[in-house]
Amino acid sequence: MEKHFQGATWQRCQTHFLRHTLDTAPKSMQDALLQEIQRILHASNKPTTRWLLEQLLAKWEEKAPKAMQILEEGFEDATAVLDYPDRYRRRLRTTNRAERLNEEIRRRERGIRIFPNQESMYRLVGAVLIEIDEKWMSGRNYLDMADYWQWRRIKEQEAQSMNREASAIKRVR
Repeated sequence: MEKHFQGATWQRCQTHFLRHTLDTAPKSMQDALLQEIQRILHASNKPTTRWLLEQLLAKWEEKAPKAMQILEEGFEDATAVLDYPDRYRRRLRTTNRAERLNEEIRRRERGIRIFPNQESMYRLVGAVLIEIDEKWMSGRNYLDMADYWQWRRIKEQEAQSMNREASAIKRVR
C-alpha cells in the first residue's frame, strides 16, 4: 500500500477495531472498556482523543494489557477520520459502504458461477460499479464533495500561510 498510495490516509474501520480490542480484554471488563473506548473514538478532535487515550491506558494497563497494546498500536489508524470535517466522520468511521459494495458484486457473481475469461469478470464488476455510481449520482448524496473541496482549499491555504511565516522567521534569525 505504501508504494502505490503514497500520502493517502489509512482509516481503519472503528467497528472492527473496537471488536478486536475488546476480544482481548477480560469478559468482566468489556462493557466498561467499551464505553471508554467509544468516548475516545467519538471525541471532537485529535488532542482530545490523545488525552482520553492516555487516561484510558493509565487506568487499564494493568487490568487488560493486551487490549491496551492493541488500542495504542491501532489508535492513529482508527482516528484518522478526525482529520476531516465533522459532517463526513460518521460515514467514514466504518467500512460499511465497501462491505456493501463487495456483497453486491458477490451476489451478482453467484449467478454466473464460472467466468469464461478474466475480461468477462471485469465487465460484470464494471457494470455493477456503473450501476451503483448512477444510483449515487441520482439519489441522495452520500457525501457532498463540494463542501469537502472547499474545506480542503482552506486547509491548503492555512498550510501555505504557516510555511510563509516559518520561512520569514528563519530569514530573520
